[in-house]
Amino acid sequence: MSHRAVLHLLCAFGVFHKGQTSLIQCQHLVLDALGDNTYLSCRLMQSKDVVQVTWQKIIPGGTTDLASYNKHFGQKVNTGFQGRVEIKSAGLQNSSIVIRNVTHQDEGCYRCLFNTYPDGAFTGRSCLQLYELHGPFLHVTESHSAEELVVSCSATGPPVPTVTLTVPHHNSTSVTNTNGTVTVTTTAVLSRLHDNSHRVGCAARVRSGRQIDVYEMIPEVRLSPPDDVPLITGLVVGVICVVVAVIAFCHKRKHQNSVSQRDLEENKRDTNEPRTPLMNPEVRQQFTSPKSERINLPTTPPNKRDTNEPRTPLTNPELRQRFTSPKSERINQPKHPERLKKNLFARQQNPED
Repeated sequence: MSHRAVLHLLCAFGVFHKGQTSLIQCQHLVLDALGDNTYLSCRLMQSKDVVQVTWQKIIPGGTTDLASYNKHFGQKVNTGFQGRVEIKSAGLQNSSIVIRNVTHQDEGCYRCLFNTYPDGAFTGRSCLQLYELHGPFLHVTESHSAEELVVSCSATGPPVPTVTLTVPHHNSTSVTNTNGTVTVTTTAVLSRLHDNSHRVGCAARVRSGRQIDVYEMIPEVRLSPPDDVPLITGLVVGVICVVVAVIAFCHKRKHQNSVSQRDLEENKRDTNEPRTPLMNPEVRQQFTSPKSERINLPTTPPNKRDTNEPRTPLTNPELRQRFTSPKSERINQPKHPERLKKNLFARQQNPED
């Protein structure tokens, strides 16, 4: 006969019918949120010869086995709880299980049995209570005053949650909803005028359950300008633009007038200067020709040089005629007048030639 069959026979005959709870240490009340993973643990305070550790759930009219750990056969999870229940600490002196994604059907009390031989069974008891905590939800809204902000944080349970803010002087109110849940709201009033951004926090928890914290950053807030400030700013900018445009136009007009006046004065000065008529065609041509053609001309007119130089009177009529005749008529005259005079005198002596 197997050892497990012997244990069942002993239980059937009532050998382990009496449990001793004084030697078992466990958490009597476990509070967890709906949907979390719940851990249940028990520990045998005295060293005993433990044959098997069994976890059971107490139901109306009896118990149902969840899982067990045997020193010969190891751990076993019963049908209907596989995948949701697991023995985390497999031992004979202490044991713990985890129930994943707990629901309302998992609420109730559980029992751990340390079956020893020959001392019998030592029993521990631990109860699971679930709560629903929706939130917390933190909000920062405008106040009726331009210098204040309203910070509010709310959470809903059952059982009734505790909601606190990290700012002083806050008030809490609770409202019971039609489905039996309770909503608690905590509010506080803050000043809008502050130099730096700061963080506001809210914490919510149900009894000894896990605390949930949320935070929100409140940026630097300054008083908004009056509604007519943008209009005034626009008018000022418009006036400045008009003034700048007028100044630029006047400056441009003044510059144009000065240029025109200078040109007029130059023209007037040119017309008022006295001019000596140029009688000689060659001199007139020199002064009326372009500047590029007059660069190498002498600065003193030839007529002026001729009038200032002393001259010897010409007694010979031919020479006088030669030097007083126009330049164009003197071009082809002979260069040796004495020789010409001798030739003329010789012809007069010999008219036959």
